[in-house]
Amino acid sequence: MAKTIAEINERIKKGEAVVVTAEEIIDLVGKKGVKQAAKEVDVVTTGTFGPMCSSGAYFNFGHSRPKIKAQKVWLNDVLAYAGIAAVDVYLGATELSKDDPANTIYPGTFKYGGGHVIEELVAGKDIRMKAISYGTDCYPRKELKTWINIKDLNEAVLFNPRNAYQNYPVAVNLSNKVIYTYMGVLQPKLGNANYCSAGQLSPLLNDPLYLTIGLGTRIFLGGGTGYVVWQGTQHNPGVLRGENDVPRTLAGTLALLGDLKLMKPEWLRGVSITGYGVTLAVGIGVPIPILNEKICRYTAVKDEEIYTQVVDYSYPPTREGSLAEVNYAQLKSGQIIVDGKEVATGGISSYVKAREIARTLKEWITKGEFLLTEPVQNLPSIDSDISFKPLKERPLGGTIYD
Repeated sequence: MAKTIAEINERIKKGEAVVVTAEEIIDLVGKKGVKQAAKEVDVVTTGTFGPMCSSGAYFNFGHSRPKIKAQKVWLNDVLAYAGIAAVDVYLGATELSKDDPANTIYPGTFKYGGGHVIEELVAGKDIRMKAISYGTDCYPRKELKTWINIKDLNEAVLFNPRNAYQNYPVAVNLSNKVIYTYMGVLQPKLGNANYCSAGQLSPLLNDPLYLTIGLGTRIFLGGGTGYVVWQGTQHNPGVLRGENDVPRTLAGTLALLGDLKLMKPEWLRGVSITGYGVTLAVGIGVPIPILNEKICRYTAVKDEEIYTQVVDYSYPPTREGSLAEVNYAQLKSGQIIVDGKEVATGGISSYVKAREIARTLKEWITKGEFLLTEPVQNLPSIDSDISFKPLKERPLGGTIYD
């Protein structure tokens, strides 16, 4: 029998809702079958925690005396984008400190950047802010140096253009040298394989056709509450899928937004990636209402039923395309077979943290502290004309500085 989100919310308010995690629904469906599980369960909670480069935050730091129209702004020596309004800035997670080794000829470890500033801001630490301006009649000040704190900001909003990737390739290196990538350090000649997904706990793998996750969906974000506000950049729903409708390669993404003042540094962590740069590890949990048997069946997906592609990350690639197709049970076992060779695997996202997020969200809902929302618009799905396209380069001529 079909349910509605409104009906499920009434059960949540009364303390009667049955909520299980995406791990627990697997066992329940195995014991009772999809039909009975769909009758009994109201919500399945998911979770993921890992590096998500397309993340950042915007702030309004308020007007100084005299006023300044900030042209360039640095937060703990990390450049923020100020081309919005006088005292609004956006800080990207991957922006590096101006004193980071990446800004010198030394190719060493990347130590500090936007993701670290966001973590420290959420932790309540004071942040150094420097701003410069060309000065105007209404904004005469040309320089500003001060300390800021999240409690004093007018707004502090986490806004991430692309998070929670629905499946991701496994990274290997076929070249003869060590390479440093956003997927971590890759040893030569298939020396290791790195992957980044919570698999059976991951939000979009439990709702592969976006039947419940859409614009306005309320979620766990960074330890607080957030919302899906659009499809994420590079959203690519029309890829090859299995019989269970789960994509077998890069597919959907989410654009997310939430109040940074309500979040916790435990779930927003600045990350340094050797030889590559910096980013932000983001904790995300999405509740999936069990409206019917089809959705229940999707949420019972197991690691051994989720496949992805093994790809050479060396440049130029020694071999193009997929080197092998593996499932997440194989990846989590610690080794996969590629070209007849046993290759050690490592995850750069945390399954332990993903499980904790799913359990935390379950607790919030069970206690009546978190209600579900009805999406105001579905995400583009397999019948849409949205696809991920490479850049079509049209040379301008001249030097890069022209």
